[in-house]
Amino acid sequence: MTEQMNLTKTAYGTWSGGRYMHFGEALEEDRYIKCIQLAYARGIRTFVTADVYGQGEADSVLGRALADYPRDSYCLVGTIGHDFYKGTRAGSGGFPRFTDPDLRGPDQYEDFLRMACEKSLANCGASHFDLLMLHNPDETGYTSEDVWKGLVALKEEGIATRLGIAPGPANGFTLDLIHCFERFGEVIDWAMIILNPLEPWPGRFVLPAAQEHGVEILTRVVDYGGLFHGDMKRGHEFKAGDHRAYRPKGWVEAGHERIEKMGAVIDRHDMELLHFACLWNLSQVPVQSVVPTFIQEAGESARTIEAKIEEFGRLPDIQFNAQEIEEIMVAGDNTGCMKLKGASRRHEASERPDEWPMRPELLELAGRHGLGTEW
Repeated sequence: MTEQMNLTKTAYGTWSGGRYMHFGEALEEDRYIKCIQLAYARGIRTFVTADVYGQGEADSVLGRALADYPRDSYCLVGTIGHDFYKGTRAGSGGFPRFTDPDLRGPDQYEDFLRMACEKSLANCGASHFDLLMLHNPDETGYTSEDVWKGLVALKEEGIATRLGIAPGPANGFTLDLIHCFERFGEVIDWAMIILNPLEPWPGRFVLPAAQEHGVEILTRVVDYGGLFHGDMKRGHEFKAGDHRAYRPKGWVEAGHERIEKMGAVIDRHDMELLHFACLWNLSQVPVQSVVPTFIQEAGESARTIEAKIEEFGRLPDIQFNAQEIEEIMVAGDNTGCMKLKGASRRHEASERPDEWPMRPELLELAGRHGLGTEW
């Protein structure tokens, strides 16, 4: 293995385990660390973290978990962009993006990015990220040359081997992301999007543009909020504060109904639900890596989070054909199921860092890509 390791097919994210994002039960630190080490032991070699999770704590815990493994034996992915150093948290809206004009101007973007990257690396106990991603950018992050010049400077200095973008926190940003590829695709190696058999929309629209610009895709929420782990039954009750409670009422039951429509493909390959979801993603160019959320659900009948990691480590080498990909996409069609984030005609002003008005050049882009005008 080389020191500059690229992402592997399977990846583990530090948002798993409920410590830094509220999915299911929050693991105690010792168990949380052992889950990371179990992932490594089962062949998962890409680890994704974000400096904003626990304001550096997730980075530090990941660093301790991986401390005894050779650095060139795994791929380390860092994500930066939230300013929890100078910024003030806005409740559920989180910390401001570093590009907030109340915090700094464009001439200070590079300095912030360097500082955040270096602090995140120090917490991880590493000298470089194999991939550094811009985390949940606002409109400026998608469009500013100064932002991307700052990121390129980090790559030139050797503290980031590859560069990428990770839209969020919710779903959307499709036109913004494609426009970003068109402007900065020469320096973007990876993008992370939401995609799974129950959420083909709108992420699938990004895939052709990513392929055209040579951008590889890492997909998150592959498990669809835990449904593809197999232990979330109809009528599942979420604990107070669970991050998944924001979803529309009845989403678990509706998800089960749509999975049943995919039964022929699942049975044909005789595979576990998580394997099915991961392989559907990986069967589509240019998806090259998948990162589910590993969740310890409440209750005695729940599978252990360790069992789910073990299962992920046994991901078979199977690829769905074009007919199967389309069959699953039709069964899982979620078009219009939510108000998307990013550029939208719904907004007349940028009042939140993840929502902003539509721009004419994005509608022109949508027309060129056959994506319609209803954004």
